[in-house]
Amino acid sequence: MRTSALKSILRELNASSSDIEASACISSDGFNLASVLSKDIDPDRYSAMCASLLALANRAAQEVQRGNLKLVLVEGEHGVMLLVQAGENSILAVAAKPSRNLGMIFMNARKFAQKIIDTLDRFSANQPSASQLYAA
Repeated sequence: MRTSALKSILRELNASSSDIEASACISSDGFNLASVLSKDIDPDRYSAMCASLLALANRAAQEVQRGNLKLVLVEGEHGVMLLVQAGENSILAVAAKPSRNLGMIFMNARKFAQKIIDTLDRFSANQPSASQLYAA
């Protein structure tokens, strides 16, 4: 159910701009929670790499006292990739074509990261705690 809700958000994100080609919701420890990627991308490997990249960038930002990391931008010759912190334990990864309107992609990524946060919060609120499971 949670995966379906997250995948729906990612599809909506991909449809929000013709420049966005792929997206994924990843746990901070590198597990794929949901993704809308091309068939030639291994979602598990991509998730692990994105989580590692964000963790390293976060560490570097803290080393130079930049505060909590908000996003990482990777620019390649065929487009950009954004990694946006989506709550404490998840990451939104967005792959986009080279774009003259990078600000719009940033804005959409942040907006959809908040939707992911809200969705994950809603599902975790509905999960019984460990103490409730063992009390039964």
